Amino acid sequence: MATISSARPSWQRGPVFKFFASLKLAVVLLAVLIVAAIAGTIWESSFDAKVARAYVYRASWFNLWLVLLGANLTVSALSRWPWRKHHVAFLVTHLGIITLLTGSLIGRIFGIEGTITLFKGDPPTNRLLIDEHQLRVHDSDGVLKGYRAEFLHRPPTPQHPRDLGNLAGGARLSVIDYAEAIDAKLNPRPLDSGGTPALHFRIKTAMMGQQLENWLLADGAQNGNFGMGLANIELKRGKAEVPKSGHPEPRMLSGSRDPEEVPFKVTQRDPSVRAGLADSLGMTEGGTETELEESIFAFAKMPDQISHVAKGGGTGAKISFSPPQDGDKGQLTISLAGKTQTLDVAQNLKRDVAIPGTQFTVRIENYWADLRIQDGKPVSLSDSPNNPAVVVTILGRGVPVAAASNAHGTEQAVSTNGGPSTIPNIAPAMNEANAAENHLTLFVTDDGAISYELDSRKLGHSSGPLELNKPLVTGWADWQLVVDRILPHAEHWMDFAPAKNDGANQLPDGVRVRIEQNGETYEQWISAGWQITIPTSPNPIGISYGWRSMPLPIALELLDFEVARNEGNDAPAGFKSTLRISTAEGDSGTGQCWMNHPFSFPGSWWRTWSGLTFKMSQASWNPENLGQSTIQILRDPGWLLKWIGSLLVVTGVFLLFYVKKFRRQYATAKTKRMIAPSSTPKVREVAIS
Repeated sequence: MATISSARPSWQRGPVFKFFASLKLAVVLLAVLIVAAIAGTIWESSFDAKVARAYVYRASWFNLWLVLLGANLTVSALSRWPWRKHHVAFLVTHLGIITLLTGSLIGRIFGIEGTITLFKGDPPTNRLLIDEHQLRVHDSDGVLKGYRAEFLHRPPTPQHPRDLGNLAGGARLSVIDYAEAIDAKLNPRPLDSGGTPALHFRIKTAMMGQQLENWLLADGAQNGNFGMGLANIELKRGKAEVPKSGHPEPRMLSGSRDPEEVPFKVTQRDPSVRAGLADSLGMTEGGTETELEESIFAFAKMPDQISHVAKGGGTGAKISFSPPQDGDKGQLTISLAGKTQTLDVAQNLKRDVAIPGTQFTVRIENYWADLRIQDGKPVSLSDSPNNPAVVVTILGRGVPVAAASNAHGTEQAVSTNGGPSTIPNIAPAMNEANAAENHLTLFVTDDGAISYELDSRKLGHSSGPLELNKPLVTGWADWQLVVDRILPHAEHWMDFAPAKNDGANQLPDGVRVRIEQNGETYEQWISAGWQITIPTSPNPIGISYGWRSMPLPIALELLDFEVARNEGNDAPAGFKSTLRISTAEGDSGTGQCWMNHPFSFPGSWWRTWSGLTFKMSQASWNPENLGQSTIQILRDPGWLLKWIGSLLVVTGVFLLFYVKKFRRQYATAKTKRMIAPSSTPKVREVAIS
């Protein structure tokens, strides 16, 4: 029998110690964490990860709760002092949980996680974007200030603004509104001199009942081009090359003749185009079969079709689209190589169908019940068949249409500023060599004179002067363009306004800021990714809104980006980035990362084990720009403690349940007596078996 003293040290008898050592406190802490984890999971699946992070995982109360749990575990372990052999499993388990919590807090406080978008050929960059919105102010004293701007709950309103305090010049800054979607429109401001020429145009189609309009800035990388899916429009300084006249005079859109109108001639700029035209006139013999691939837009309300050759040349296919009836999606009649095939659109959508008697297959790629062009892409405004259209891909072996003697015609003039085409019998053959892009280049001189160069698959190439408010027939289906305003001298200016977030346009969010100074008030919307200038005193201030960014001690440069394709089709099988990493101290390294295969820099073992390394992973890529790659960067100085803590927890549980000598031996019926003198520390006798 052994006599064990159970007297507690004085530091274990205090009320604070007893509170933190309480089992009831541990139950409450764990219960709240379990409920919070369940709520975070539900919010993440119902909304997004940002909501779960804002209210649970990265909330200040959650960090405090983890600290309280760590304190409870620590005090609970100390309450067993002096420790015995049977305490080992208990202590190892508690130490593992405490170590795990410590590593988690270190990673949350000192860790780094974000993305960098790189472009091949650009210089190295070290600006990391964090998934957290921020309002940045370039103050009048030259200091750059950042304000947290997450408005997931109770966004600011004009009645309840978010006050951000005073700025250096005495101006007061506040956020008075938030919008989930902001539409940005270019609206140049006129200048007396200098600046950049600007032009406003409207382009419309009667077939679709749609009109688009936009401003263009001459030679602007971002605002000098307008894409509408089937065609592109750009504005440049200078004057278009106008061919000499001497051809039949054109007709105006109204049928009257304008004495100042300058006719233009359909020209063939490339020798291969002239060859294709000569071949179509029967001036060459025969042709060689090759692999052909062609995509064709067909419309139910217009007999014209828009073709795009992807490989080999045009197939010569003619497609007739019968309008939908009785709730179906209509029927296609395809005439190709002397054969005719009729397909039901709904039954054959996204299916490969062979055309009997030919070497071609046809695939209906997409169907739009109410076709419109939005942001340069075809969309359907509704499910009602107001303007049905399909796009069809035809593949197979055959002779390109340029090698078939089935077209005749001569060069004729067409109207410069409008009217139906006067060359109905000639259209450039659709093959890879001579199929011109649908492209319109507008030119403006210093005195405001406008001219153009037009490439159209239907009308060929043309150029000439262009007058204000007179329509130009583009040859892109029935689209007609009108230039209605010209600014010879203008400055870049964007107007921002809240828009409806329908999920299709992927518009950025934005905030409305208010600046108050010397009795004057300025209010302006800011879209994410943009910066505005407010005329305050003594100097203007710049305000921008977007993702929070931070500088890294390393800089990344994209050397190469590779996309592996699956055999037999063009679907991507994987993508890989080759990066060069450099530091201000002159250290550098090169590595590759692809999906689930990150690499780290610096690569020394002690930095890896201590978490003082940057792990780079392939995050995303842009299929439309293979010189662009987005890299995720992670640095977690607490990762080793998390692994050690997890290992200790597993070890402690194993010792507690499976190793007998680390379990406490409880008294049995052999216990003789219990002695508890009142004047001395409590002593109890237990039988040791």
